[in-house]
Amino acid sequence: MENDSFYEKVYWVVRQIPAGRVTSYGAIAGFLGTKGSSRMVGYAMGNSVKVFPPVPAHRVVNRIGLLTGKQRFGSPHLMQQLLESEGVLVDDDQVQNFKTVFWDPAQELEI
Repeated sequence: MENDSFYEKVYWVVRQIPAGRVTSYGAIAGFLGTKGSSRMVGYAMGNSVKVFPPVPAHRVVNRIGLLTGKQRFGSPHLMQQLLESEGVLVDDDQVQNFKTVFWDPAQELEI
């Protein structure tokens, strides 16, 4: 992973998020040692629709659990539907049990 592009590193992390869990742009950036680059993680998520193997971008939300990336899914409700199909509760574009379902790559992964 050392020689991978930033986007590829982001995609690798996102592919590790288990179904039914979410993480934040900032948590991914911090794990990759680029704290402060949350926006770049967001750009990577926006570009992930073109990536193979697929990236479960619906599992990445903002720091308080808002579905800020939902426009990238083509339908205004698809991100929420994908999360709910995995058991994540969402109301008014916000993960309701955010602290419970939050997945911290810094605690779950090793590079």
